[in-house]
Amino acid sequence: MRISLPAAPTGKGRSDVMGTAGRGLRAATAIAAFAALTACGTEKQSASDQAPATPEQVQGMVHVCSSCHGLEGRSISPTFPRLAGQQAAYIEVQLKAFRDKTRADPHAHTYMWGMAAHLSDPLIQGLAAYFAAQSPVPGTPGDPADMAAGQKIFVEGLPERDVPACQACHGEHAEGMETIPRLAGQHRDYLTEQLVNFASNARVNEVMHANSKPMSPVEIREITAFLAAQ
Repeated sequence: MRISLPAAPTGKGRSDVMGTAGRGLRAATAIAAFAALTACGTEKQSASDQAPATPEQVQGMVHVCSSCHGLEGRSISPTFPRLAGQQAAYIEVQLKAFRDKTRADPHAHTYMWGMAAHLSDPLIQGLAAYFAAQSPVPGTPGDPADMAAGQKIFVEGLPERDVPACQACHGEHAEGMETIPRLAGQHRDYLTEQLVNFASNARVNEVMHANSKPMSPVEIREITAFLAAQ
């Protein structure tokens, strides 16, 4: 089953995606398409009882995801994270957290609760495997001074405030591992938003709350510049 969606904007058209109205329309369109895709009588089945997702089901849902996350998960809007090359286990954990509403930061509530509400475990696994297999988006270099300062934080942390080196968990090249996400090449604004959410506990994660809360806005600007460039 193929659902027709508006093509993801590229180039100069990305400013349309950035607007609040544009983001809301795209999310609403995706949710409507998802509702049509899942209206196949599976409501009475629990996620664990459902059969493995077929390639056609996975591709149909990938098409829905592309409305916000871009073709192959290569998002052009910082509102929606890049999924291409992300760790499969991390995607699985996050989709299940959206589905059971335990991830409750503002954009999770606005965009992902509805999208994930009826995803089965097999379909989640299929989506995670698909996006993990895509080639990551190359990094976008920023201000050299910010990137250099951010690299220092990434490699050394902020020992005077007990903030460990980011690479200790996220990998030498910020590639992530299993349930720890890939950060390399992610949208800088998206990374900034998540660090602010962790610091305020809008996105609950004990480890990241402890690591982000001591960081100043300048340090967040620096570390995100470095990560976005990788």
